[in-house]
Amino acid sequence: MTRILVFVDNDRGTLSPSALEALTPARVLAESLGASLELATVGEGGRAALEPAGLGGYVIYHPILSDYAPEAYGDALAQLVSEKEFSAVISLGDDRGAEVMAHTAAVLDRPLVANVTEIVDTDGPDGSWEVIRVRWGGSLLERARLRSDLKLLTIAPHTFPAPEPNGDAGPLDTFVPEIPDFLARTRVVERVKLAEGLTLATAPVVVSGGRGVGSAENFAILEELAELLGGVVGCSRVATNNGWRPHSDQVGQTGTRIAPDLYIACGISGAVQHWVGCMASKQILAINTDPEAPLVTKADYAVIGDLHEILAAVIAEIKART
Repeated sequence: MTRILVFVDNDRGTLSPSALEALTPARVLAESLGASLELATVGEGGRAALEPAGLGGYVIYHPILSDYAPEAYGDALAQLVSEKEFSAVISLGDDRGAEVMAHTAAVLDRPLVANVTEIVDTDGPDGSWEVIRVRWGGSLLERARLRSDLKLLTIAPHTFPAPEPNGDAGPLDTFVPEIPDFLARTRVVERVKLAEGLTLATAPVVVSGGRGVGSAENFAILEELAELLGGVVGCSRVATNNGWRPHSDQVGQTGTRIAPDLYIACGISGAVQHWVGCMASKQILAINTDPEAPLVTKADYAVIGDLHEILAAVIAEIKART
C-alpha cells in the first residue's frame, strides 16, 4: 500500500503558524492515490503539537534530539522512512524543513524536489510524478518529473493554507532511531532572546524601506507608521548593506519571507530577490517616485511620489481618525 509521511517540525513543542501547510496538498495527494497519510515529528513536546492535524504517526525520540540538530534530524527521519517503508515524504520547505529534508535525502541517496507549488500528475508510465516548483529565487516556475521510487518533496512556504483543526490526534507511536554521537556536532546548544512580540514572520502588517528612505534616521517615520498599524518595520538588502537596518529586518530571498495581511514597501524598487520574500503578502502597497519600478508594477496598490510626504499624510490621517 502506498504510504505518505508528512514531516512536521516543532520548536520544543510549539508549531509555527505555517508548520502544517504541507499537510494540505498531502491530503489531496493521499486521496487521489488511495494512500495512507501519517505524520512524523521530533521530541515528546511535538506530540501535543500535532493534535490539530487529527492524524496518527510517529514521534521520533532520542537524547541528541532535545533541541534542533539538522544532521541528526535527517538521519533519524531517514531511518523511520526506511524501516516503515514509506513511499513519499513531504515537508514544508521553510528553513528548518528544507535543511532536514536535504539531510534525509542525502542519507537515503534519493533526489529531493524542493519548493513544490503543485503536484500535477502522479500517473507517469514509469511511476514518476510531475510537479511544478519554484526555481531561480522565485523568478521561474519549473515543470519537472520525479522518477525516484521514494518521492521526497518540500512544499514552498505560503503556497497552501494550513488545514483547519481536524479533531484529536490519532495514535502516535514513539520511534527511537540509532544516532551516532558525532551527529550532535550541529545542534542548538544555547538560545538568546533577541526580541519579544511581533516579528517579520508573524506581523499582520510590515512597513519596509529601501534605498529611497535615504538614511537610518529616516526610518523613524516608518517605525511610527508600523506602530500605529500594529506592525513591524522591514527593509530591503540595500538598507542592510548601507548599515541602516540590521540583517534581521531584511525581507527577501536572503532575508525573511513574509506573508502579512498588508505589506507597505517604501522606496523599494523590488528586485527579484525582494519579490520572493514578499510575494505571499495578501495585499501590497508600493510607494515610490518611479512608476516603472518592478515592485510598483506588481503591487496591488501604488502611490507615486515622495515617500516622506506620503507617509506623513497617512500618519496624520490615522491619528485624526483615532
